[in-house]
Amino acid sequence: MVLGRRRAKAQPRLYKSLQTACALQFQRKTAKGKAGWGGAGQKRDAPHVFSESDDIMAVLVTGAAGFIGFHTSKALLDKGQEVVGVDNLNDYYPPKLKRDRLAQLTNREGFRFIEADIADHDALTAALENAEIEHIVHLAAQAGVRYSIENPFAYVRSNLMGHVCILELARALKPRHTVYASSSSVYGANEKTPFSETDMTDAPVSLYGATKKSDELLSASYAKLYKTPLTGLRFFTVYGPWGRPDMAYWLFTKAILAGEPIRVFNHGKMARDFTYIDDIVDGVLAALAKPPTDPETPHKVYNLGNNTPEPLGKLIGTLENALGREAEKRMEPMQKGDVERTWADLARSGPDLGFQPKIKLEDGLQRFVDWYRAYYDV
Repeated sequence: MVLGRRRAKAQPRLYKSLQTACALQFQRKTAKGKAGWGGAGQKRDAPHVFSESDDIMAVLVTGAAGFIGFHTSKALLDKGQEVVGVDNLNDYYPPKLKRDRLAQLTNREGFRFIEADIADHDALTAALENAEIEHIVHLAAQAGVRYSIENPFAYVRSNLMGHVCILELARALKPRHTVYASSSSVYGANEKTPFSETDMTDAPVSLYGATKKSDELLSASYAKLYKTPLTGLRFFTVYGPWGRPDMAYWLFTKAILAGEPIRVFNHGKMARDFTYIDDIVDGVLAALAKPPTDPETPHKVYNLGNNTPEPLGKLIGTLENALGREAEKRMEPMQKGDVERTWADLARSGPDLGFQPKIKLEDGLQRFVDWYRAYYDV
């Protein structure tokens, strides 16, 4: 299924390599002086990414070099869709992984890339001035529950300011639909299981969760005020190849292969609704193709999870089997911002989106381990 209209005639690829793609840099003034996207105090030109002769109808994917954004962009390209990817390639985890993901996309017909900070509204809109964006998939965000305790300002900038910038962009460009990433973290320490979209979500236990709940409220406001079709997706512990190095399954894999101990929080008394990346992407594309139809407030929120909370011990045991090695476990107390269990109720996303997760934890982790060994040659 192709969501947008293809070009009548194939146009030359704008970028031949990641190096030229990442050369896009902009200049903006701040209260403390000048700071470009290439680094504070450096002067940068601000070339337009699109010329007036372009007639591309595309999906804009923010966070295109991130875990979910990369896989979503690839799936859209596989379906013949034009994709404009945006990412600032920050160093929350090694940028090399992001660049390696991006390298898988930049050699594809129909993909264009903008290195940009979504919280820099002026530069982003300048880069997209002549683009015709038919849909937006907004996945860029500062992720990680624990890191939000260390660096709250990164979350305020990316998840709040950045989200408002995308909402303003959607208001200006008027795409058919904007889908954005929320999180299961909005449920906080919800004791009712499984977690339903109708549950109260006004008591998150982490700053990260609070920013994602705020994104939902901001989106509902824009939908009400400007009739902008918006859908929020509450992701539940996404895992798989090309994943994030700060996630438990990645950290455990790295430690086990290195013969180092793994940190087991809350003494192992935890469970997560692990959801394989391919299932998540299926849900994203299904949501993108179905804009909310409420004429007053075209905004809806869906859970995308596996509907199966898996004990932390099962995750560890499955990785041990896949790696052929036993983990040395170091038991530790619960960390701030964590919750004991997550569990997605799919009573809404199932009927509305046809969302049916297919990949079992054992199969998904084996695929991740196979990728990890190949990527790091271990």
